[in-house]
Amino acid sequence: MIAIGSDHGGYELKEAIKGYLDSEKIPYRDYGTYSTEAVDYSDIGVVVAKAVASGECDLGIVICGTGIGISIAANKVPGIRAALCTDTYMARMAREHNNANVLALGGRVLGIGLALDIVKTFMETPFSHEARHQRRIDKINAIEEEYKE
Repeated sequence: MIAIGSDHGGYELKEAIKGYLDSEKIPYRDYGTYSTEAVDYSDIGVVVAKAVASGECDLGIVICGTGIGISIAANKVPGIRAALCTDTYMARMAREHNNANVLALGGRVLGIGLALDIVKTFMETPFSHEARHQRRIDKINAIEEEYKE
């Protein structure tokens, strides 16, 4: 199950991604927003991130105008590794090397065709599980634990 959400700046891209997910019969939950009326990206980013961190959804996709703000918000949720990707190479490396579990996109900076290629790459790429990559993820997790309240 994919968790997906956007602010108003990412709404149109979110709808295009949902169309792709529907065509591929990939289940998802839409956490909003449901129009182009202004909302705060942080509210949507955290809801999607919580769905992934809790295990309710396997992966997440968050979209705002640039993808920056919503990725920052999502990364505040423990257990989330949100990666802002602007091309398919970044999407592949985010999954393969960083075991990213949330993809962040910029609705105002990416064309729909490229964005869909990024989504496909992100979802199809597994984490490599090589020792060097796992060691680095373990260090990220330790940093997160150190700064938990």
